[in-house]
Amino acid sequence: MAQGDMYRCAAKCCDVDYYDMAQTQSCIERCSVPINAAQTLIQTELNNYQERLQRCALDCQDKVRDKVTPTTSEQDIAMYKAQLEKCVVKCADVNIDRLPEVMARIKASIRK
Repeated sequence: MAQGDMYRCAAKCCDVDYYDMAQTQSCIERCSVPINAAQTLIQTELNNYQERLQRCALDCQDKVRDKVTPTTSEQDIAMYKAQLEKCVVKCADVNIDRLPEVMARIKASIRK
């Protein structure tokens, strides 16, 4: 709907007979401000979400890496690998559970 509003607004800018090309362009740019702001907000939220997931996965890696030594047996390495996978899956699950909160925050910000 917001995108449709932007195009309708831009079309009205083109219909103003007394606007020169620069004024028409400026009018069209003003029409796109709300949608550009929404896109920036969504991208920021998605970047934050991805960074949080990456930090969690890196923390899992660090915890396992701290346990591995040059003398670690293959059996222990297999166990640590399983621990790493379990930890990363937990990160994913926790962050998936956060998606409704992220979506609500995006929707609330766009409505403003």
